[in-house]
Amino acid sequence: MTGAHADLATRPRTSAPTTTPPGIRADRPDISDGPELWRIARDAKTLDVNSPYSYLLWCRDFAATSAVARDGAGRPVGFITGYLRPDAPATLMIWQVAVDAAVRGQGVAGYLLDHLTARVAAEHALDTLEATISPGNAASERLFASFAERHGAHLTREVLFTEEHFPAGAGHHDAEVLHRMAPLAD
Repeated sequence: MTGAHADLATRPRTSAPTTTPPGIRADRPDISDGPELWRIARDAKTLDVNSPYSYLLWCRDFAATSAVARDGAGRPVGFITGYLRPDAPATLMIWQVAVDAAVRGQGVAGYLLDHLTARVAAEHALDTLEATISPGNAASERLFASFAERHGAHLTREVLFTEEHFPAGAGHHDAEVLHRMAPLAD
């Protein structure tokens, strides 16, 4: 890792950092978190909910590039799942972001995103963050636009998957717009 990449975890940000929400701490997920991550995703009602099995695998195989928010009792109240793209290993692709209804509006998602990118940047060269967002998901659009501003990154958007890419018979699925934030300056 170069010094520039390590700076993401330590340099001052270009705008106000996301503060730690009261009583919340960020952590790596483990297998025991899988059922709660599935529940949080299901209850969010805005995500494509994967099988409970996939959340168990995610917590085992992608814990290093994912984060879980825990309340004072250690229970998961939010999560971000992500992975380093195999063909672009300096790019962290965010798969899902979900926060339990009890702590929404407290900055948990922004805190987790900052925590996760700093942690990944400390272990890997990281210069790009990507996420796909369905049109109309204003909360996610604000989350990633704010992240780009805090980290001095240029935000671009382009349709990655059109409605036609999704299988017929699986129900309607909106297009997925790729939000790319790069370069991550800090």
